[in-house]
Formats: sequence, C-alpha cells, structure tokens
Amino acid sequence: METLLPRYDPNDDKAGLELWDAITSNAGEIQQQVLSEILKQNNKTEYLTRFLHGEASGEDFRKNVPIVGYNDIKSYIERVCHGEPSHIISAQTITELLTSSGTSGGKPKMMPSTAEELERKTLFYNLLVPVINKYVGGLDQGKGMYLLFVKPEITTPGGLMARPVLTSYYKSQNFRSRPFNKYNVYTSPDDTILCSDSKQSMFAQLVCGLVERHEVLRVGAVFASALLRAIKFLESHWQELCSNIRTGHVSDWITDEACRNAVSLVLGGPNPELADLIESQCNKESWEGIIKLLWPKTKFIEVIVTGSMAQYIPTLEFYSGGLPLISTMYASSECYFGINLNPLCKPSQVSYTLLPNMAYFEFLPVTKNGDDAASIQDDVTGNNGSSQNSHDDRKPVALVDVKPGHYYELVVTTFTGLYRYRVEDILLVTGFHKNAPQFRFIHRKNVALSIDTDKTSEDDLLNAVTQAKLVIEPLGLLLTEYTSYADTCTIPGHYALFWELTIKGNNNSDNNIKQLPEMEDDIMVKCCHAVEEALDSVYRRCRYKDKSIGALEIRVVSPGTFDALMDHFVSLGSSVNQYKTPRCVTSEGAIRLLDERVVGRFFSQRAPFWEPCRMEKLN
Repeated sequence: METLLPRYDPNDDKAGLELWDAITSNAGEIQQQVLSEILKQNNKTEYLTRFLHGEASGEDFRKNVPIVGYNDIKSYIERVCHGEPSHIISAQTITELLTSSGTSGGKPKMMPSTAEELERKTLFYNLLVPVINKYVGGLDQGKGMYLLFVKPEITTPGGLMARPVLTSYYKSQNFRSRPFNKYNVYTSPDDTILCSDSKQSMFAQLVCGLVERHEVLRVGAVFASALLRAIKFLESHWQELCSNIRTGHVSDWITDEACRNAVSLVLGGPNPELADLIESQCNKESWEGIIKLLWPKTKFIEVIVTGSMAQYIPTLEFYSGGLPLISTMYASSECYFGINLNPLCKPSQVSYTLLPNMAYFEFLPVTKNGDDAASIQDDVTGNNGSSQNSHDDRKPVALVDVKPGHYYELVVTTFTGLYRYRVEDILLVTGFHKNAPQFRFIHRKNVALSIDTDKTSEDDLLNAVTQAKLVIEPLGLLLTEYTSYADTCTIPGHYALFWELTIKGNNNSDNNIKQLPEMEDDIMVKCCHAVEEALDSVYRRCRYKDKSIGALEIRVVSPGTFDALMDHFVSLGSSVNQYKTPRCVTSEGAIRLLDERVVGRFFSQRAPFWEPCRMEKLN
C-alpha cells in the first residue's frame, strides 16, 4: 500500500514534483495495483460475492461485476445507514457517509467513506501544493483569503455521520493539523470556517480577510458561485464590516462563541484608518476590479470554473481586475479524481490529470452528435439510474487506453465500497501527462432539458446562453445567473429560462430593480432567438419542422432571486460549500420561487434555422 499512499513532505516541492512524475509515468501499473488491492480487501463482501466466488482476478472482475448506477447500490448503503456491518460492501470500516450536493439529480446521494480514504484525500491536497508553487512564486510571504464553509451533520439510524465531503475534510484532524506550508495559511481562522451558521461564517471570514488585506496573496472559494455569493454579501454588508473594523467590536448578532472569539483576536482593536480605506473602495459607483482594489497583493483567484461554473467567468473577470482564474481540482463525493497541472491556463483550456492511485478508473465511450456536442447513449442506465448491462454493447476502456479527442463517461471502483459505479460525468480526453490521461470536464450526464425527442445537456445550454449574452453585453448588461426548466403546461411544451441581470458597473440593486423591466422587448426577443439558434439540430428540427416544441421563453427575475434559490435548496439539505446553481430545475418549490420573482417575460418570435443533416436525409 506504500506505493498507493506514498508519504512525502508537502513542504518539499521538489519531492512533490518527483512524486507526480513517478505516479503518472507508471499509471498503468498503479491502476492494476489499485484493482488488485481493492479485490484482495473486498472480495468477501456481500456485494462482490454475488458476482465473484472467492478470490478473483481483474479479468474476472471486469467480466462478472456489472456497471451500476446509484439505485443499484442504494439498498446496500441504506442497510449500512441503519446499522448493519460495513462488510456488506467494504472490508474497511465505514466511518461516515458523504452526501452529494443534491441539486442536479434530486435528493442527495450517500457515499461510503473510511479513515484510509481521508488519508488519500489529504495526499491529494498535498499534491496540489508543488503544482501551484511551480507556477506562482512567493506564496510563503502571505496568506490566502479562502471562503470555506461547513454544513451541520446528520446522524443515520445506525449512528454514522452523513455530511458533505468538504465538511468531512474541514472537520477532520487532518485539516486542523495540516502542515502550515506556504499554501495552507488562511486569513480565516478554523473556528470561522467551522461555524455552522453560513451567514455568521461568511461575515466572520470577510472581516478577517479585510483586516489582513495586505497579507492576502490569493483569493478563493471551492466554486465560482460561492465566491460571487461572497461578493454579493460584501455589497450588502460592507458598511457593517467597516464598523466592526473601525470599533474593533464584533457585531452582536455573531453569536457563535468560538467564531466570535476568533474574529476578536484578528481585529485586535479599533482600526479607523483601515475602515476608512475600505469604505472609500466600497463606496465607488462601480465595483469593477473590486477584488484587486480590496486585496491589492492578490496573485490569482482560485475557484472551480469548469462545467456549469464556466457561466461565472465573465462576472468574475469583471470583479477580479484582470487576475488569473485558477481551477485546480476535479473531485466529487464518490472520489477525488484529478488535478490541473497547468493552473495558469485559460479557464476554457482547463484539463485535469487523473491520479491513478486514487481509485480504479474505467471509461464508457460516448458518441457525439453532428453538432459536436457530447450526446450520451442511455443503454446502460435507465431513467431510474439502474443497470441494464445486457442491452449495452459498449466496452469500458482502461485509464491508459483512452484516446485524445474522444468523449467518455467515468466509471469508478473505490477502496470504500463502490464497484464499477457510474459517476455520470462526461469527460473529453485532451492529452496525456507521461502515461496518465488528461480530461476536460464537459457536463453531468443526467442534467438535461427535454420536451420531445430533444435532449439538451448542461453544456449545450451553457453554449447557447453564451451566444445570447453577446446580444446584451454591448448594452452594459451582465447575465449573473440562469437556470431553466421544461415547461409542459403549454401545448406544445417549451424551454423556459430564468435570467438574473445586472447593469454593468452599477452595484445599486434598487436601480437595477427599477431599470431592468424597462428594457426594450426586441432585445430580449433577440436573446431568445439566439439561444434557439445555438441549440442542436434535434431541438431545431422539433421547433421548425415537427412543431413539437413551443417558442423558447426567457423570464427575467429580480436581483437576489438566485440567492433566494440557494437558500431554498440549503433549507432542503444542500451544502452551502458544495452548492452549484442547478442549470435545470424540476422541483415545484424552486420553480414557484423563481416565478414569483419574474419581472419580464419574453418569447422567441420565429423558429430557428434548420435543415436535415446527411443522416436524416438518408433515412
């Protein structure tokens, strides 16, 4: 196991880069070691004995163990939740269950985790350090203002903790006793991060970040949406934050004692000069470049900007003052997958190198349609996420055998009790580092709009919305958030998009509320048409020829609507830290919340252009 969980000093960048070379150069051999170790440990679990009888080879595993979805293993996980022993699915003791964000696929899923898996995640984080330090120097001369949050745990009937993966890590001793190398020093004291009240935690972390503004060398959050939410919070609370700094007194509504004490220590005492300086920046009419103005030594912004987070890149660029946007890692509740070895690349070029010692990886080939967008064959997994292997003739591909330029769906086998599990992420191979492939995250497989035979993925929608934004940007308008749903109340049904807009350079939400409904109708109608023109040929055929889909609609909502949407999902069990705005919503409560805040409705007034592709002509 030493080769699978190697030890190294995270303060030693040279050793870290050498470890990277060793891991990626021997990717194939390490993958075989990983599978061999997983089978050696777990072949007598109840789950695997259904398919393997005693010791088994990797060939036996791939031949006999089915590729599955969550519903196929849900009953096993629920049994563990209710107190049955871990060896149902894992030879190692399951110490907790990690919950998914629960916003793209309905209710949160629960993934088993073990003490050893925490060590694997810690190694993963440590391997980030030499990569960043290779490209950005001097990080040991200051701190990071990272806005990190936890969510209160729930206890299962069997006594296990169930919580989001990041909450698990931040509450672990591994995080609290992390080596304070030049990448692990934050302006946020641990007790502000561990405050379970997200509003108190946000306020406390921003106070600390502002007080130590001249020590901040990097700003970040896990997802781009979380950082933008922090900026919106700052817009609403900067006067109170400055009052805390001016007086040296923490606001009375910060009642979490540990959090309050931590902030008081950072404040130290009254600092009216600093409060005046921050007020002068926040009081400007435009907040363009506000991150660079408030934290002038910042070298980069670290947030995930791939997948659905790409929507936030223009808004982040507006606030950042030209700072690089770094997207470092690709991970999920199931497993930590890969790291971006070229962190200063453009957001659109981010690829992640999968670490072959994290899990055993397989890849289901995915076809793409004529418009070059990934189109998933649904032969293996039905609408309920169950396995239907007998109807699928696709053969999974090993990690080292994937081909550049090809799309794949990720399948993972972990040390913790997931066997040939479909993560439902679609990835594009962009190349190799040594012998380890590099992937671009494309979209979540199960996020789609559909009215008829059309299937619009999250990535398709993002591309279409990006084209529509070109209509409004010259007018000084920014699209800050969007989501959608398939409105089948009309006949035929149609796509409804909810857009939250703001006026560029205007941080006065009252003015936005007054001005946005007065926009010219024809501008928004052009946006509707631009979205439709950018959607795939199946959608356009349904609109133009079959007339089975109605005109696309954009519903402009009032400022603050998507904050309310997040609050709604958090109240239902989502994690603030892991929350991602769902690009398609199906919840009646969420749709009702959005509809109550609509200030303008606009429809496309003509069907998009369409002509049969060659395949359709032949048919």
